[in-house]
Amino acid sequence: MRAIEITRHGGPDVLTPVDREVPSPGPGEVLVRTTAIGVNYIDTYFREGDYAADLPFVPGSEGAGVVEELGEGTRDLVVGDRVAWCQGPGSYAQYVAVPADKLVAVPDGVADEVAASMLLQGLTAHYLVTDTHRAEPGDAVLVTAGAGGVGQLLIQMATARDLRVITTTSTEEKARLCRDLGAEHVLRYEEATPERVRELSDGGVAAVFDGVGRDTFDASLDSLRRRGTLVLFGAASGPVPPVDPQRLNAAGSVFLTRPTLADHIATTEEFRDRASEVLGALLDGTLRLSVGATFGLSEAADAHRALQSRETTGSVTLDPTR
Repeated sequence: MRAIEITRHGGPDVLTPVDREVPSPGPGEVLVRTTAIGVNYIDTYFREGDYAADLPFVPGSEGAGVVEELGEGTRDLVVGDRVAWCQGPGSYAQYVAVPADKLVAVPDGVADEVAASMLLQGLTAHYLVTDTHRAEPGDAVLVTAGAGGVGQLLIQMATARDLRVITTTSTEEKARLCRDLGAEHVLRYEEATPERVRELSDGGVAAVFDGVGRDTFDASLDSLRRRGTLVLFGAASGPVPPVDPQRLNAAGSVFLTRPTLADHIATTEEFRDRASEVLGALLDGTLRLSVGATFGLSEAADAHRALQSRETTGSVTLDPTR
């Protein structure tokens, strides 16, 4: 099979197409032939060495495909089932052995490329809105990078809960998309000063959902209302330097948290409950997931460049047949 391998940490050029043996599913695993592969910012953190992984390795953790073989002890699945996952290490490949309890069935009404990118981003947006900070109807929240994959879903989930969404983006085209999804105010990055955000939110937002990190952290912190919450869920611009806790005091007894998806889908039950809600919303049309770009598997380096340069909107996927 074809796969992408990383033998050293670095820029997108370290993503190397190689031939590998098709893996065999172990006990409790399922061999899946991938039909679409999700590309996420966390993949760049592993590529660059910010997150630990033993070299060499195949990156990626998310995808969709068709069940080809069942390992010992698997239940409730048959060969030919369409499935998706977001916790399947080595997903930049034409075949992936995935733990059966990390799979969800994909309904006929969901396209492969949507299925491959609905879980990591969709479940992230879901736990951020429902658990990390439970804002009250009418509260204002700030979503950084609203035209990105998680940003688009956050806007929709927040407005569905009657929250007033302020978001940031880089172009007018992306701004129109965010408004169409329900954002009340869309600011260019250079306009998104704490003073402007406070003006639009009557004194500060209840929460900031910040996936950008280093470049936006200070402004995000200063945009909060008293006892607001800064939810730092990503670091697209780089990791945030160490923070003096006294800054939280000075900002108005605010809260700072750095959550991860793994802790919010730690059990199979929670994973499937959240996935069921996201899938249901996609099927009934109350949630839209935009796939902004698809690259061939051999073009994984180009996909990473596009993602990190903010050229894309929505999610990014790889086509394993190319």
